[in-house]
Amino acid sequence: MLSRRTFASALFISLLGARAVTAHHGWRWTSGANIRLTGLIRSARLGNPHGILEVDAEGEIWQVEIGQPWRNERAGLTDADFAPGREVAIEGEPSADPAQRLLKAERLWFEDGVAHDLYPERG
Repeated sequence: MLSRRTFASALFISLLGARAVTAHHGWRWTSGANIRLTGLIRSARLGNPHGILEVDAEGEIWQVEIGQPWRNERAGLTDADFAPGREVAIEGEPSADPAQRLLKAERLWFEDGVAHDLYPERG
């Protein structure tokens, strides 16, 4: 049987972990204002809980959160769209911490100029 102290410690640790996860997923960690970033895709890690692009924007390396697989598909994107070396323009919200080069994408454009809306409701 768990002692009260062990139970309280386990509960505290699990709540801390849940807070860390919810602090990053969603929009609370962002600045609340959009920027536009253009650069070359260096790498892409696609899948759940969301994809991550590494983008070189004029020598600054940014981590860009894109959508979950279903959200990317709904926006008309395929995994092939995120090929390394491809130029991409991204509109989204940067981290509230200016020291971080982290952006949550809302829209993406490639060479064809077609907008891919990941979050059309944020229009």
